[in-house]
Amino acid sequence: MATLGIDFGTSNTAAAVMAGDNVFRIPVEPGRETLPTSLFFDMDRKRTLIGSAANMALIEGREGRFMRALKSVLGTPLMREQRQIGYEKMTLLDAVARFVSTVRTRAYDATRLDFDTVLSGRPVHFHPDPARHAQAQIDLAEAYQIAGFKTVKFLPEPEAAALTAGPLGDGQLGLIVDIGGGTSDFTLYRQSAGQIDVLNSHGVRIGGTDFDRLLSLAHVMPLLGRGGDVRNAFGNGTTTAPNAIFNDLATWEKIAFLYTAETRRLVADLVKMGVDQTAFGRLEEVIAMELGHDVAFAVEAGKITANDHPQGVIDLKALEKGLSVPLSADQLGDTLSDLTTAIKEAAWETLGDTAPRDVAAVVFVGGSSLMGTVTQAMNDLFPQAQQMRAQAFTAVSDGLAMAAARLT
Repeated sequence: MATLGIDFGTSNTAAAVMAGDNVFRIPVEPGRETLPTSLFFDMDRKRTLIGSAANMALIEGREGRFMRALKSVLGTPLMREQRQIGYEKMTLLDAVARFVSTVRTRAYDATRLDFDTVLSGRPVHFHPDPARHAQAQIDLAEAYQIAGFKTVKFLPEPEAAALTAGPLGDGQLGLIVDIGGGTSDFTLYRQSAGQIDVLNSHGVRIGGTDFDRLLSLAHVMPLLGRGGDVRNAFGNGTTTAPNAIFNDLATWEKIAFLYTAETRRLVADLVKMGVDQTAFGRLEEVIAMELGHDVAFAVEAGKITANDHPQGVIDLKALEKGLSVPLSADQLGDTLSDLTTAIKEAAWETLGDTAPRDVAAVVFVGGSSLMGTVTQAMNDLFPQAQQMRAQAFTAVSDGLAMAAARLT
């Protein structure tokens, strides 16, 4: 029996195990060491697709239900509600279990080891509320058990990443900055005689999906009617379109639950009474054709482009031919400024009594740590520190594999 390290992420997932003194990353998809944390319940073929196959099914417009960012729902009552998902009734807990079960199977196929134990990464805080944080860990542990793991152990994700960080001088301090899809986690550590001594860990519920949500609300949702005027049913005057539907449409984990009769009735009323018929007509199209995730992927792609180039664009051709929104690097920074400030404050809080000048290295982990706004904020806080880039998408799973070997 063996222990598998799994970094079950909001946006991407990776797994690894030690092979002698070396980390072996599980090829969770052909030729890839990470896979999108996505599921697609294919109505026609009556099967569940995960990862890139799930994303492709959505892009191809197949009949079914797409889900992403389920990690963000852990700890909420939604996890245990029985519901119709695609072609079958199940809970979101079952959906997560189906995903990690596939990872376990692919690990067996790659190694021929029967993994009965999992060492899973977890955020420092799933939720600010301690009760919800505890419930989220209970939910994830149960999902692993449903997937076939007999023993489930957890290690905070930035502490796992610290095990893979590059060498520092003896006694020097390093700070792991792990910005994932749903959380920002930090670990302050000291490296002595080749060993890692964790001094403090801290985290906040801010991640890449929050970046996407703010960008969507600011730059895309106005094209669908957000902030638009709606005529009063009786008498003169107008009111502003309700924000709730736009907030949900901009939030990865809530999109799949919008396609209901109630939502369609609300949108039909907005189309009927809305002043800007074009904008509300687009909203109706998104709900009727279930294009919410297509819009979210377009926002995510625009974010990445604007991060790498002075001028990017959010391409909304999936919604309407020729429709797009410009997104410059400056607009990106301005829109995300409040979240960036909160991440910077969380990093500061992790230090405790340690002075920023005493941090010798800042180690960036997680896909969203690649955002220029994040690296600039850390440079402002730690101008003398060396900025180190670990394997952004696999540092946590590598560290989990190393920690699992030490535990056994």
